[in-house]
Amino acid sequence: MTSTLSTAVLSGEAPSWEADSDVVVVGSGAAGLTCALTAAEAGLSVLVVTKGEIGDSNTSYAQGGVAVVRSGHPADHDHGDSVQEHVLDTLVAGSGLCDERAVRQILRAGPSAITRLIARGARFDAGPGGLLRTREGGHGADRVIHAGGDATGAEIQRALQATRGLPAVLTGHLTVDVALSRNGMAAGIYVLDPDGRCGLIRAGAVVLATGGVGQLFAASTNPAVATADGLAMALRAGAVTADLEFIQFHPTALWTGPDAHGHRPLVTEAIRGAGATLVDGAGRPVMAGVHPLGDLAPRDVVSLAITRRLAENPGGIGDHVFLDCSSLTDFADRFPTVTAACRQIGIDPAVDPLPVSPAAHYHCGGVWTDGHGRTTVAGLYAAGEVARTGLHGANRLASNSLLEGLVMGERVAAAIAAARPAWTQAVVREHLPADGRVFGSRSELQTAMSRHVGIGRDEDGLRQIALLAAERADGRLDRAAVEATNLAQVSAAVVAAATRRTESRGCHIRTEFGHRSQALAHSLFVRIQDGVVVVGAGSPDRPAGGLLRPARHQSALARAGR
Repeated sequence: MTSTLSTAVLSGEAPSWEADSDVVVVGSGAAGLTCALTAAEAGLSVLVVTKGEIGDSNTSYAQGGVAVVRSGHPADHDHGDSVQEHVLDTLVAGSGLCDERAVRQILRAGPSAITRLIARGARFDAGPGGLLRTREGGHGADRVIHAGGDATGAEIQRALQATRGLPAVLTGHLTVDVALSRNGMAAGIYVLDPDGRCGLIRAGAVVLATGGVGQLFAASTNPAVATADGLAMALRAGAVTADLEFIQFHPTALWTGPDAHGHRPLVTEAIRGAGATLVDGAGRPVMAGVHPLGDLAPRDVVSLAITRRLAENPGGIGDHVFLDCSSLTDFADRFPTVTAACRQIGIDPAVDPLPVSPAAHYHCGGVWTDGHGRTTVAGLYAAGEVARTGLHGANRLASNSLLEGLVMGERVAAAIAAARPAWTQAVVREHLPADGRVFGSRSELQTAMSRHVGIGRDEDGLRQIALLAAERADGRLDRAAVEATNLAQVSAAVVAAATRRTESRGCHIRTEFGHRSQALAHSLFVRIQDGVVVVGAGSPDRPAGGLLRPARHQSALARAGR
């Protein structure tokens, strides 16, 4: 399947202002701020750019916690778990598509990353013998640490923002595209400032840390800023992406009514880890007999089980199930964030079952990177949810994402610092060679994506999305139009990969192909070539269809002779 896309958003006028920095980091969540702080500590000049406020990130919304075996902190005792056990659980959840080397690298680096985060001031919940650890779906041991019960992400965000020496943060500036040199290297970014003027920030290294793609869908646990910006910019810059079809739906987002659209509050998996159970509208357990881990099965299993149960319309309820928390004590103290969200819709978790349903939550794929965050475009790096490191495979293990952001933020900064002597002054094109098209109608695309590219997909529905994305175009250039463009372009890339993967694996469910295919036990790589979405198999080291290795000194575009 192919779709034709514009290769850039901006067209026409040259930038009205310029700035420069050794490193520019796009995004201000855990990965972005960790990278920025680490790079600054290495003596680099760093500028962080975010389209909202500094705390408007997926990290701030993360409730579940950080999966880490032992932090290395002197007060954190050994609980009989091991990195090897964590690796095995991650590989099982990834359904055969994890990069085992990346899994081991990231999880082994986790304890020291948490130690450094604690040194920056992060405060995690204490328990007997060290940090309090709980269990979440897919984990075979209690290894998930939390802060404030269900406010882990908010605490990590607070600690990073409060770190002394945090580089300058440019808020309210929308990054539109990666600026490329004449030989195809990343040489900065184009932005729209709050006054709508185009600016150019020149940089020796560009780091994409823009988070996920949740706003592709009508219901998501992601904030409104999660509009696939970094992934779209990387595709337009010529970078290779991978595993785009694997979008994880969290099984328990708070159901806030039949007409609710957009962000939905997350109901953390830790509540099920504490003993809550899912029941349908008729009061029957949802997960009974479905999986050995029951309510703590991997998220794709639980989300699919809920979706199938809702199709039966049990008790006359076909759009949500319930989380029975009646066995839990001190709910409000243990889960204050969830309690506040419930009270806003008139529910008391101490006595009422919580109405929940699956919602788009996490993108397991993204911009392909090596173990140091390098993409296939020289000078362009990616970290956090926007990147595909190989840790998650076809389905992310719960609470591995914050750990990945912290570890890879540090690794990207180290790679940039090591490469600094090889930098050259790049000559940036005066403007991007775009055709001036930007896409409109965001809400219609979101509704269609939820209907056809949600937990269950088939070829007919995927074809409808491809046609919708291709038809939407107008000539505006403002934040709404740029975000809609990014969503439309990424939806086309996701659909292309989902159409090619004619099997069900991890969080990708093709209803007409109910089982895994050994012939598809590999990642699919996606890029834009001459305005067309191209999907290929193979690997970055031995690619099929002309896909490329990670770039160091030469750009992907230059090596391909384009």
